[in-house]
Amino acid sequence: MDYKTSEVLGFIEENDIKFIRLAFCDIFGNQKNITIMPTELKRAFEEGVSFDASAVTGFMNVEESDLLLIPEASTMYLLPWRMQHGRVVRFFCNIKHPDGRNFEGDCRNILKQVIKESRDKGFVCKIGCESEFYLFEQDEFGNPTMIPYDRGTYCDIYPNDRCENIRRDICLSLEEMGIKTTSSHHEQGPGQNEIDYEYSDALTAADNLISFRSLVKTKACENGLFASFMPKPLNIECGSGLHINISLYKDGVNLFKDKSSDNYKYTKKFLAGILNRIEEITLFLNSSTNSYARLGKDKAPKYITWSKENRSQLIRIPASKGDRCRMELRSPDSSCNPYIVFALLIKAGIEGIENNLELCEPKNINLFDIDENKVNDLKKLPQDLNEAINLAKDSEFIKTVLPQKTIENYINDKKKEWDIYSSITDKFKAEKELYFEVL
Repeated sequence: MDYKTSEVLGFIEENDIKFIRLAFCDIFGNQKNITIMPTELKRAFEEGVSFDASAVTGFMNVEESDLLLIPEASTMYLLPWRMQHGRVVRFFCNIKHPDGRNFEGDCRNILKQVIKESRDKGFVCKIGCESEFYLFEQDEFGNPTMIPYDRGTYCDIYPNDRCENIRRDICLSLEEMGIKTTSSHHEQGPGQNEIDYEYSDALTAADNLISFRSLVKTKACENGLFASFMPKPLNIECGSGLHINISLYKDGVNLFKDKSSDNYKYTKKFLAGILNRIEEITLFLNSSTNSYARLGKDKAPKYITWSKENRSQLIRIPASKGDRCRMELRSPDSSCNPYIVFALLIKAGIEGIENNLELCEPKNINLFDIDENKVNDLKKLPQDLNEAINLAKDSEFIKTVLPQKTIENYINDKKKEWDIYSSITDKFKAEKELYFEVL
């Protein structure tokens, strides 16, 4: 929706809106919000709503703790899971200092800046996400268990697929929020699902992913279940990925669409840029210790390669036509902050174009079944969170996208997670404590 401030204020008054949620994300992509009453919305647009930023991990310290939330009118959504009388509206917000400066750690604004830089250079990225998640049963006290909701497998139907009604409910609610779903199905793992929705500009795609996660968890809870986006919640079952599809546009034309065009060279350099920086940005794409239990298994990549259609590759070029032509990055998972991830990927791709990088030859082989001795020459993604941390902290590239303080806060927090994980003998128990109810 593309509302203006005046239209929003009129809509609120005419539609029995009783509560306004001002939403934002911390540097790890966890959604937060403050609720205000409709009478306060005009002031929020003009002056902002203050909050204690020292209480948000990675934001501010107690000596300078005040930040302001300024709602962005164009992001207004009616929350479909709330009652029709006394309804709730949610806005995504810009975060500012009291003197009006943009807050450096506002990940949404970080993405905005990268989008503007890319557009100024003549390129626009459109992004779509394929997000997988598990549904688990709850115990008699409403606490999540590790028992999958069903024993279904890939594309099963009822009764093997007991999740179909919840997926349908999620899809209908997404459409009420203006997010058009394109497909949904049962995934390979028991209780595992995937719902896909239309691609959009990068900022809207990140907003939509945050909304999607919140909606899935809400609808699961309403049905007496627990939804987890943890990358590998069950040791012997498939992990859950977040496949990121990117189309590159120049002068309104999708450059992935016409391989015979002279402009197709830009897509190759864009891919080369991402492959060139993927090791050092993996910390942000795969930000939990559990992320690395998934990589290299169950159609999740291990090597830094690309190919057409091949699902064992890090990047594949799906068999699509028209404006759906794109690249698909298969390593990320939903432990990530999409604003930061999209910013890093776009910046890396544009750097590849600017530096005239050459794309390596495709690897048209099944890398899941190959003898590792035959691919010793291939670079690998980081093997664990600690390796990813070390690659990120030495990266000059990341400093061109993220403020130093944000990088330090992010890395320091991830080091703590690694230390906890390393100190506990039962690794799966450690990861369950760290991530299961959080992701």
